[in-house]
Amino acid sequence: MLVGVVVFPGSNCDLDALWAIEHGLGEEAKFIWHRDKIVSDVDMIILPGGFSYGDYLRTGAFARFSPVMESVTDFAREGGLVIGICNGFQVLLEAGMLPGALIANRRLRFICKDVFIRAERSDTAFSVSIPQGTVLKIPIAHFCGNYFADAETLSRIESNGQVLFRYCGENGEVSAEFNPNGSSNNIAGLVNERGNVLGMMPHPERYSEAILGGEDGRMIFASVREFLKKREGAFVRGA
Repeated sequence: MLVGVVVFPGSNCDLDALWAIEHGLGEEAKFIWHRDKIVSDVDMIILPGGFSYGDYLRTGAFARFSPVMESVTDFAREGGLVIGICNGFQVLLEAGMLPGALIANRRLRFICKDVFIRAERSDTAFSVSIPQGTVLKIPIAHFCGNYFADAETLSRIESNGQVLFRYCGENGEVSAEFNPNGSSNNIAGLVNERGNVLGMMPHPERYSEAILGGEDGRMIFASVREFLKKREGAFVRGA
């Protein structure tokens, strides 16, 4: 398994993501510079957190036009796996690879703390090793993490089963009380209709080893590895 971690000017979680794959998971990873275009040799791409291009104009707005994003879009179109974490999620939305938008947190404050999220599906590339209903403890760190979509889009997302993670309580209860930023329907992460692109605000790479405070985030990356093992020899990208 080879994972490519895209580095934008202003990224600050690229090293964390690389470390999580190489040391937390024991797999191979490499950096992909934002000016590069060829990413076809990797099994998965991570768009990491941070402040790409200083988040000028709007979060993810400039990064969406980086040369590498054309390759990322093609990679996903051909069935490649892509995870956008925090700022990476914002970039995916700006690029139109996922529906909706991320706006300022409900109380207009930067939030940095551990939260609980509930896995809504166990049949995606990012959750095959996570039983449905499992509660994960993963940190967040964002100011614009409030997921928003209009009623029609939300209805389509829900009916398609695109919500992969929801903010919840420690025992899995979903309510406004456990929604840290005001996200619609407590959405913490969602996939595209095909299921090969994931955007999420919580940082799984920060909880990939016990010494970091938790290991729940590694379960997402381990799911990808398990998925790739199962489809090896039976999957042709672009099919």
